[in-house]
Amino acid sequence: MGYKVDNAVIMCAGTSSRFAPLSYEKPKALTVVRGEVLLERQIRQLKEAGVPEIILILGYKKEQFYYLKEKYGVRLIENKEYRTRNNNSSIRAAAPYIRNTYICSADNYFSVNPFESEVDGAYYSAVYADGETAEWCLTEDADGYIDSVTIGGRDAWYMLGHAFWSEDFSRTFLEILDEVYDLPETADMLWESIYMRHLDRLKMVIRRYPDDAIFEFDSFDELREFDTSYIDDTRSVILKDIAARLHVREAEIREIKPLKAGTEAIGIHFRAGDGTYEYRYDEKEIKACEA
Repeated sequence: MGYKVDNAVIMCAGTSSRFAPLSYEKPKALTVVRGEVLLERQIRQLKEAGVPEIILILGYKKEQFYYLKEKYGVRLIENKEYRTRNNNSSIRAAAPYIRNTYICSADNYFSVNPFESEVDGAYYSAVYADGETAEWCLTEDADGYIDSVTIGGRDAWYMLGHAFWSEDFSRTFLEILDEVYDLPETADMLWESIYMRHLDRLKMVIRRYPDDAIFEFDSFDELREFDTSYIDDTRSVILKDIAARLHVREAEIREIKPLKAGTEAIGIHFRAGDGTYEYRYDEKEIKACEA
C-alpha cells in the first residue's frame, strides 16, 4: 500500500559552522550552487513532484528566509532551541505537521528530482561507499528493514539526503521523542541518533541512489570541488578581504576550517600561499600560525 505524501519538512535552523566563513555571512541553505539557490532548488523539486505543503524550520538568521513564504508559499516555523539543541528540536517544532512526511536537510543538492507524490513506506536515502568511510553506514535484516546504523564502515550503504516517514513511523518516532526529550544526553543528538537507538520500534528501509544523485557540502572546500566557479570567486566578503590583505588570489585560500570557542564559531583557520593563518570574526584580524 502506498502513502500519499502530505508534506515536506525542511530543516533550516542550524548554523552550519563547518561551512565557514560563508555560513557566518548567510545561511548555508541560501548559497548559490551552479546558478541556483540551494534551498530554492529543493523547494522547486518538491513542488514539481506534487508535494502539497512545504514547511521550513528556521532558527539561525531566520529573517533571511522570510522571502520564501511569498515566493513559494511555504510555511515558516521557528525553532527557538536551535542554539542549545541538535536537529531533534526541529523535529519537535514541526511535530504537529508530521504525518506522511519527507524529512529533508536544507543543504542537499539533488542532481535529479528524488521526490514523489506517493511513497511505498518509510525510508532513508543512501549512497554506496567503496572502501573506508566515516559516514553513517547501514545494514538490513532479512525483511529489508534497517537493523544497524554504525558511524564509519567499509564497502557499505550510508545515509545521505532525505528520509520519508509514513504516518505510523511518524507517530512512533514522535512518541519516542517525547519520552527522551528532557534527558540531558538527548539535547546534542541528531534525530538519526535517536532513531538508531530504537530500530526495533522504528521500521525503515534503505532507498538506494547512485553516487552522482545526492550531494552535501560540509565545507567550503567541498563546495568548490562541486562548483568550480567558487575557486576564483568565493562570493565571501571575508575571504575577499583576506585575499587583498595577504596579496594572494582567492583561489590560494584553502583548507578552511571553523575556529570555535566551545560550540560557538568565532572565526576560521586556513592556508593561503605557503602560510597558515587564523581570522577571528569580531577582531577582523589575520594572525599567522606557527608551522
